[in-house]
Amino acid sequence: MADRNEALAKAMERAGMSDDALATALGITSKSVWRWRRHGVVPRRVGLKTRAALALGVEEDEIWPDPPAPIEFDAADATSEVVSAWAHRADAPREVWWALLKQAKAHIDLLAYAMLFLPEDNAALDRLLLAKAKSGCQVRIALADPDSQQVADRDVEERLGGTMPDRIRTTLDHFAPLFGVEGIQVAYHHTPMYNSVFRGDNELLVTPHLYRLKGYKAPLLHLHRTSEDGMFDNLMAHFERVWADTTPVPAP
Repeated sequence: MADRNEALAKAMERAGMSDDALATALGITSKSVWRWRRHGVVPRRVGLKTRAALALGVEEDEIWPDPPAPIEFDAADATSEVVSAWAHRADAPREVWWALLKQAKAHIDLLAYAMLFLPEDNAALDRLLLAKAKSGCQVRIALADPDSQQVADRDVEERLGGTMPDRIRTTLDHFAPLFGVEGIQVAYHHTPMYNSVFRGDNELLVTPHLYRLKGYKAPLLHLHRTSEDGMFDNLMAHFERVWADTTPVPAP
């Protein structure tokens, strides 16, 4: 987390403006201003930094100076497979998820604990997966076993109050039409959740999980496979190792 923005705090003090006052002037929440001041968060909304500076009677670069240039390294071995990245999974537009699955022709592989957000955000997901399987696309879905110790541990870690197993079972309810369909496999895994992986052919969305952080707050990377033994292949090898130890989910 970034350091306290001392320049912003001093500018607000000189202007006699509290978090609430600046928030009111800008039409935002006081919590947002508090995060700017206390944790150095930089406003992302277009024009907001300029409006805040005007309200405080200072220059924009006085309270939000340009960040230092990144350190330069020899990029010869750096991957070019990262297409885009979001600080939080919830920041990625819904269209990104739909496009990932819709463009797939040969392989759709989904690995997570509950992945409830996916069917809840995409009402036609089951119909899309059925159509993909009918056209010859192989679909594999790996959910965590709701009765496993790993799920119990994850529930405690994320402070979910015992709701994680029910979230998984709700996902299975959404996926009920997929059972018994040729080309679609739904299985339980029994592993700690290091990464959630969502693959559509050569496109991959991956969430690296962070300790005590709920999945929607974790980062999200969009990868495109460009070479053998690259980042994409490394993460798909992770999927294959998990898949090798799965057990089929009984049909509902």
